[in-house]
Amino acid sequence: MGYLGDIPDCGACQGGASFLRVKPGARIKDKATRAVEWALPYWTRGQAGRDTPPDLFRVLYLGWIAAFVLKVFGASWDVSWHFKWLRDDLAPPHLLNSAGTAIVVALAIVHSYTGYGVDRTAQRLIQWGTGAFLIAVPIDLINHRVNGVDITSWSPSHMLLYVGTAFMIAGVIRGWYVYAPEGRQRSIVLGAFFIFFLENTLFPSEHQEYGVLELASWDRGQPYAEPSLIDFAAKQMGRQIDHGMVAKFSLPVPDWVYPMWFGIAAVLVLVVARRLVGRRWTATAVAVLYVGYRAAIWPLLVAFHFPPSAVPFFLVAVAVCVDLAYMIRHPILRAVLGTVLVTAAVYAGLALQDRLLEAPPYLVASAPITAVLLVAAWLGVEWYGRGRSGAPRTPSALPVSAPAGP
Repeated sequence: MGYLGDIPDCGACQGGASFLRVKPGARIKDKATRAVEWALPYWTRGQAGRDTPPDLFRVLYLGWIAAFVLKVFGASWDVSWHFKWLRDDLAPPHLLNSAGTAIVVALAIVHSYTGYGVDRTAQRLIQWGTGAFLIAVPIDLINHRVNGVDITSWSPSHMLLYVGTAFMIAGVIRGWYVYAPEGRQRSIVLGAFFIFFLENTLFPSEHQEYGVLELASWDRGQPYAEPSLIDFAAKQMGRQIDHGMVAKFSLPVPDWVYPMWFGIAAVLVLVVARRLVGRRWTATAVAVLYVGYRAAIWPLLVAFHFPPSAVPFFLVAVAVCVDLAYMIRHPILRAVLGTVLVTAAVYAGLALQDRLLEAPPYLVASAPITAVLLVAAWLGVEWYGRGRSGAPRTPSALPVSAPAGP
């Protein structure tokens, strides 16, 4: 400090001295201080639907995007991790997912206390979803303590995690849909939230997508799973280590589950996305970006010696059929013909992918049941959406201080 005191008293030199005195930690602390000073005036109790300043609205929903990105990365790594090593509560994928969960909890508290950025419905969905997720975490930990490795990602404790996440994303979609100003950015962000929703919906089916390649690696004599994991799974099932045991570990659910889950659950997400975003080829864009993400992490997993998965490329053809169906104006006809197109795309797409690349086992005989359930659900979406999501929003539905858009 004595040397800095000898610097001549001139403007430029004083600037240099000031620069030298400021350490990186001090800069971070200064930025944190400014952020707190900006946020504190907003920390006031209020009812859902209150007037939300545009800058606060942007920060809240950027926070949701950051949280979901962390959760998606953690979830993708998590499935691969569990096909390689024994479960570990403090595994890096869990820590990454936990970081996203911490942001979710913070945002849920902000929305609940201040009422900013959400209406009552969105607020309740976020609260229910976050609560269900937090309840599911200790239940899942207890389940693993009692039963060891989950043989399937379709277990009740896991499903509660997915359901909780679905509710919270639905609340965020609702809040953004109701309050975001009209324009291109609104559509892009709304589409991004539907990608997160689709990823969460299809997450349990990744068990079959990783499992089919796990079984293939065993048949090649180069299993992805470490011997400790295979030994543990064999003891848990009370079986000797052979092809049948590894098949039971890798593909434990019936063959009809995978195509029906895509043909009903995934399609409904795409249908709602197309309806709410309201732009042509919305479903295709959502599916392409989801499949593109799955394809992008494939070489990353391989490069770091983690098991890869069978990427559901056929989903793109399914989404194209959804968008084509929305060229039909009559809602009943749209749902019926759309179901025919989509069901054909699911099963034909799986057959083609299985021939050219790799696909999980699928039961063709389940196609009629898939079609019946899908058309009933699609008609339900059309009925519920009439006069609701399809209707244009009015400026009175928007926050007072946010621009209503053109």
